[in-house]
Amino acid sequence: MLSNNQNKALNKLIKDFNFSGSKKYNLIVLFGLLGDFDSFEYAINLKKFIKNNKNEKVDIFAIGIGNKIGKDKFCDFTGFPKNNLEVVSDNSIHQSLMVSKGVDIGLGGWINMLIMLSGINSLKTIKEVFRGYTGDRNAKQIFYDEDNINLFNLIKFSGIFFKYTCGDGYLRPFELATYRLNNMIEIIQNWNDYILDNKYLPQRGATFVLNDKDQIIYKYFSNYVLGYSSTMEDPLAFLSEFR
Repeated sequence: MLSNNQNKALNKLIKDFNFSGSKKYNLIVLFGLLGDFDSFEYAINLKKFIKNNKNEKVDIFAIGIGNKIGKDKFCDFTGFPKNNLEVVSDNSIHQSLMVSKGVDIGLGGWINMLIMLSGINSLKTIKEVFRGYTGDRNAKQIFYDEDNINLFNLIKFSGIFFKYTCGDGYLRPFELATYRLNNMIEIIQNWNDYILDNKYLPQRGATFVLNDKDQIIYKYFSNYVLGYSSTMEDPLAFLSEFR
């Protein structure tokens, strides 16, 4: 259950950004910075969901901390629809909804983020990082034979590499780590466009599903890096019950 203040903040958000779709359910995602690892990964998964489920009963909207230039690049890279993404200049909406701001020891966003990546107050991050290297039999593969992978314009190979080395039909070792490295390269190359202010680096996100009466029927608040879903092996599993 959300508090009265959180409910009011969410209702205001829906009204201010006109987040009211024509379908039975509305999915509202609160990203942190556009240049956050979670934002990229979540957006790409949502793009795939939209592409593969055109007749779905869910309208998808998102808010991220950034600017127009960052938004354009973010959407071009991830494939997330521009009309469904709004950008804000700070984390006041996150605060009003009591979304975790991550670790804050008073030494700036960089230090706070490094602490979280090290697993301090964010232990599940380490587990998720290791999963990227070890693979996961319970998760779907990311790359397919015809996919072309280009890392720093130095290392180029196709997705069939993972099939030759580890088979297919599941998340292979180093597959998720490669995918995340590719996202990281994009962020680093366009850092000033994606990272509006590094003090927001630790800011986490949240997810809400509302019915056609704007009643919250699902919610999730992220508390750690690479934890934008309660089921990271299948990040959008929660949407299966709203089809």
